[in-house]
Amino acid sequence: MSNVKVEKIRQHYDAIAGIYDIHYDRPRGRCYHTHISTHVMDALPKGGRLLDIGCGTGLFVEKYVKKGGTAIGIDISRNMIKKARVRCPGSLFTLGNGDGLPFCDDSFDAVSSLLVFTYLKDPQAMLDEAYRVLKPGGSISICTLGKKLLTSGIPAIYQISEKIRVSHVVMKDFGERYYDENEMYRMFADAGFCDISVSWCSFAHIDMIDPLFSLAQRVEPFIERRIPQLAYNICVDAKKPRD
Repeated sequence: MSNVKVEKIRQHYDAIAGIYDIHYDRPRGRCYHTHISTHVMDALPKGGRLLDIGCGTGLFVEKYVKKGGTAIGIDISRNMIKKARVRCPGSLFTLGNGDGLPFCDDSFDAVSSLLVFTYLKDPQAMLDEAYRVLKPGGSISICTLGKKLLTSGIPAIYQISEKIRVSHVVMKDFGERYYDENEMYRMFADAGFCDISVSWCSFAHIDMIDPLFSLAQRVEPFIERRIPQLAYNICVDAKKPRD
């Protein structure tokens, strides 16, 4: 992803920061975000010190803190950071990106990243940085759109929606790149992580209309368990080896 695309992402999220949370405050949005958040949360230590990469308005930071942990969020959008500070006044938020984290080695018990990985200019650098700032034995969990038939047409949809000026918080052509199980496993292993687990979640999409969303939600547990090929978010959990 070029520097032009990164700047486009920053400008877009700066522009929609004021309405971003509406997307996830509606019933479908709450269900969707809670579902992926639960998967990430379950893979991380409770009550630890978390770094959330691409924290947005602090949705996941808020959930982690409510579970008894402490958290720091980092995002490239200044306006999203401002919203996060209002949502989570007791947490710290900083401007920046994942491939150059402004934190010391061995600083965090956990690293999370939700719905961000496909935007990264250099995902391997982000994983290398996440490994560096994690304490030995620390955990990382990410969830993002994965590479498969169901997602292969998304870039074209985003390009069309941008040309016809569809008003949507995420329907923009950012030049995302999607990854499959083997690519994810290799990147995490190259960064040094161990106990790598790759799975798929999400069949009920936030942009589905009712009653389609309600139907998809009912069958979602079965899809994820028995037909993961139909789920579209790839989830990767791993650990930094202990000394």
